[in-house]
This record gives sequence, structure tokens and C-alpha cells, in this order.
Amino acid sequence: MTGPSHRRRVGSVRPSHLMFTSGVGSLVDLPNFSVLVRGLDDWSAKESELEPINEPRLVAAVRALPGMKTVGELRPAPWRDGIDTDPKGAASRVGVPVAPFPAWLRCTACDELASLTGAVFSFENDKPRRPHDARFFHAECPKSKRRPLAVAARFVLTCVRGHLDDFPYRLFVHQGADCPKAKFPRLRMEDHGGNLGANVQIRCINCGVSRNIRQALGKRNQQNLPHCRGRHPHLSTFEVCPEDPMVLVVGASNQWFAQTLAALAVPKTGASELATKIEKHWTALEDLPQQMLAWARTNVPALADLDKWSGDDVWAAIENHRKISVVEEPQVAGYPDLLTAEWEILSAPGLPDPHDDFTMTRPGVPSDLDGLLADVVQVERLREVRALVGFTRLDAPDPDDPELVTPAPLAKSAPDWVPASEVRGEGLFLRLPEQLLADWEQRVGPSAALRAHEQAYARFRHNRYSGRIKSSFDEMAHWPGTRYLALHTLSHLLIRTIALECGYSSASLSERIYAGNADDPRAGILIYTAVPDAEGTLGGLVSLGEPRELTRLLRRALTDAMRCSSDPLCSERLPAHPADFLHGAACHVCLFVSETTCERGNRFLDRRFLVPIDDPPLALYPELP
Repeated sequence: MTGPSHRRRVGSVRPSHLMFTSGVGSLVDLPNFSVLVRGLDDWSAKESELEPINEPRLVAAVRALPGMKTVGELRPAPWRDGIDTDPKGAASRVGVPVAPFPAWLRCTACDELASLTGAVFSFENDKPRRPHDARFFHAECPKSKRRPLAVAARFVLTCVRGHLDDFPYRLFVHQGADCPKAKFPRLRMEDHGGNLGANVQIRCINCGVSRNIRQALGKRNQQNLPHCRGRHPHLSTFEVCPEDPMVLVVGASNQWFAQTLAALAVPKTGASELATKIEKHWTALEDLPQQMLAWARTNVPALADLDKWSGDDVWAAIENHRKISVVEEPQVAGYPDLLTAEWEILSAPGLPDPHDDFTMTRPGVPSDLDGLLADVVQVERLREVRALVGFTRLDAPDPDDPELVTPAPLAKSAPDWVPASEVRGEGLFLRLPEQLLADWEQRVGPSAALRAHEQAYARFRHNRYSGRIKSSFDEMAHWPGTRYLALHTLSHLLIRTIALECGYSSASLSERIYAGNADDPRAGILIYTAVPDAEGTLGGLVSLGEPRELTRLLRRALTDAMRCSSDPLCSERLPAHPADFLHGAACHVCLFVSETTCERGNRFLDRRFLVPIDDPPLALYPELP
């Protein structure tokens, strides 16, 4: 934790936690108080023992985002070995900086409410081996002599532009005026409980006035709040903001949403193993003169991957790589395309040279599934890299359009690195026949069921974004396409079935859907392990790609899709006005998976487009294998 005179550990979280749950600008609940993760300017990432994560394709995608052109590295969460043996040593000073937030605390004994900047509350953290015991306390509490715990006052202000601020208790209780009895009045927060929402009374001890926090909640009471000050407490900055603030409770799930990009470390189509290694370590090799190559291969640990090639071969590969631009062109709209390179390597007829980051084999399509599948690929090794590029508050980032929600910055100025994490695992890739999907699209194109999904998507977009778009608003922008519904549904069925057999829980699996159209024919599903902080593979998922196992697996998944214990409610469900949910015959019983597994938040799912549950012509597989 950082402060005027304090630098000591107050807790620990997993690296994945800093990427997806509580990263830069978020609130982290510790046992005795809450803290705010500071911006990248204050991180000690370059002081850690961990090397930057090499993934040139993801770096290029990050640089294509607005305000990210200066990013040159992906760095893991800062960490240094030795904290267990010497809790006061150098390792204790390497980590993610945080600051107490909210800056208003309440005594758990006398209910006194005061700011940390005053002299009411004190802080103790004198046990290096027990950072979770760090706490604020009320030393002069009139109701207890045992220095009772002081906890965070549980209300903050935020807006859709990512600003976050302390709740203005003094101004609120005095209705925007000063206290007539004291310049810095003492306050008390009295929580009366109840089952009708917040019932918290803020009382001024000096003048006796009080006001219930209910008068600040909801849209009707926004006039009782001040204008947003444009505060970014993680950066210690203020800016002009036209938005009206909203009251949030500390710990609310919508106080922070991660904006991330993820890419698989795949070689370029037709690239040799050496070319792939050169691309991986291009940051270290880009400006290296030929005279220094031998020295670098001996003294730079990251280049140990090149030991089995001669110096002439390595230099030739470097020169060849210089002729090829590794930076992808920025996208005109939406997020950078990270799926094309993966689709090309997974669907290519040949196999790339195996290496530690990506190895795949092709066992062939089982004879019993001929016509249902076009290709099966066992990805025995893969590496996924995820980068945090921003965050939002109140509204989650749109998975397709980064401009619809305003992200908050990670640093005061354009950063030269962003936090990242990597996971290693295995995967199973299935490609469906293009003719099968083309014929199916012709059948379902004019159907009422598909029109219901399209209209629901338009309502969803309009309800969520129409008020923010100043120019013309295209309600059908980023519609994933008809075939995405079938591929996504099949993916969820397989994930739920695989989780019962491969040894991984469904929350440990992830999906990537490669869905194209008539101009860009893609039809593939990659189901893979995505367990943070895990090295290597277990083999349970890849083994299900063997012909006998895959046949049994697909038959079971499609058979299970024919029925749901929520039927007929589930099988008959279709979105209709005014509903804007984006699924049809799908529910928690038959198709939904955890939010960490699904790439679209359990949207665009419908069993009727895969198996014949009501109208057989709508099914991709009208006859089960």
C-alpha cells in the first residue's frame, strides 16, 4: 500500500484477479478495509524478476486501439521471490500499489464517520507476516477502550465515464451548505437496517441535522447530488465531466469491468519453427546488430530457444522477418481482428512445426461423423495471452464495438506497457462443412425464429446504446451472423458434455467461435483450457478428439440437447417485443455456462437451430448421428 509514510504489504491476490476481477482503478475488499488499485505510473512492474510476455500479434492489436500507440510490452503482475523468507526484504516492496478507498471510515462501535485526512482514525500494520491483519481503528472511541475497528463507509459516486469519487457526506447532510456550528463538523453514520433498501442516517453531531441516504439513491434523487468532479483516484487526477454521478455501494459488481484483448500464440501460416521463435522474441532482436547476435544468444536468457540453430540460420531468419511487417493495420471500426490468424493456422491443410507454445495433430474425422464435421484438430499445446487495455464503470464494454462505452485510462499519459497474463493448456478444434452450413442458412434465413432473434438484437442495441450515439445509430451493427447461433450453441453443448469427462470443470474451459459468412466462409469451434497460473497440459481434453471418443461425445451432446428439464418453457422460448434478451431455447439447465467460459455472456444461443426440438427444418442436424 502506498501513502505519505507507508509502504508495506496489506494483502495478496492472484494475477488473474488483477486482470478480470479487480485491476487498475478497481476496489479490492481486504479483510478489514478496501483499497483502490493505483494506475500504471505507480506500478513496480519493471522492478520484478518476471520477464515481459512475448506475443507480437497481441502487442500489435493493443497498439491499434485509441491512445495505445506507444505500447511496446506486455508485462505480468509484478512479483519477486523471497517474501516468505524475508517479509521485510526487497520482495516486500515489489507489488501492485494501492491506496485506501473510500477515504471515509466509520467506527464499528460508536458509528463516527470521518475522513482519513483527519485525526480521528489511525492505521496499524506491524506484522509483516500477517498483512491481512492491517486495519484502521478508532483510538479515542467513547464507547470502547479496545480500539474498535474502523471500516470503509460504503457509499461512493461514479459515472459512465469511469470517474470515481467519495460520497460528499458533509455537503449532503447540510444540503450543500456549510455547518453553522463548525468548519469541520463531526458526523455519525447510523445504519437502521430494514428490508426496503438502504436505511442509513447521516447525522451531524455539531448542529444535529440528519438526512437519510435514500435521498441520494435512484434517478429521482440525482438532483440531490453534486456534479461529477471528473475524478480518477487511481491516477490522482481531475477532469471536466458532463455526466451526472450515481451512488454505488462499495463492492457493487458494476463498479469495475475489465476491457481486455486475448490472443492465442499461433505461428503464421506456413512459418517454420525458427521463424515462429524469431517472431516471439522480436522485441529483443529487432534492433540487434549482427555483431552482437552471438553475445545476445549467450547472455540473454529469453533467446535460449534459439540454441539448436546456427548463427547464420538465426540471422537469416531475422533478416527475413524484417521484410515482413509484424504490425497489423488498425481496424476502421471495432476491435482489432485477432481471430483470422488463428483460423488460418487451425484450418490449414498442413501442420505447423511443433513447439512449446503451439502443437497440433489431426486425427481425422470419424467415419460415423462424416458429413457432420469437416475436420478435427487436437491442439496438444497452446498458449493464450490476455492484456488489460482499459476498464469501464456501470456498463460493461461491448464485445464488438469499443466506442459505445467510454473506457477509463490506465495511466496519466499514453502507457508504454500494459498488464498481461498468459495461460497454457490444450484444446480441441472442430470445423464444420461449409456446404452443410450454407444449406442450413438458406433454410432458416426467412424463418420467423431467426427474425425474432434479429429483432431482439435490434431492441437490445437500441435500449442500451441509442442515447449515447450522437450520429445515426445502426441497430444491427456487429450482428454476429446466422451461423454464429448454431456454432455457439454447439460449443456450449460440447463444453457441458466435455466437463463431465475430461477432468476440467466447465469454468476452466473457454471457447473461440470462428463464424464467417458467404464472403468469408468460416465455421469452426475451439474449446480449450484457460486456467490461470497453470503450466503444461493434462491431456484429458485432447484425448476426447480421438475418433471413438469424439463420436460418443458428439452423439451425447446432441441427444442431451433434445430435452431440457425446463421444457416446454425452454423449448418454446423466443424473444418477443418488448423483451430484449438474446437467446431462444436455452437456459441454465441445458446450455448456459459460466461467464468466464462463454465469449458472449450466454447470448446468441438456441437449441432449435441445432437439433429438431420443434421445427426440424430449422435444425442444423435434423437427424441425430
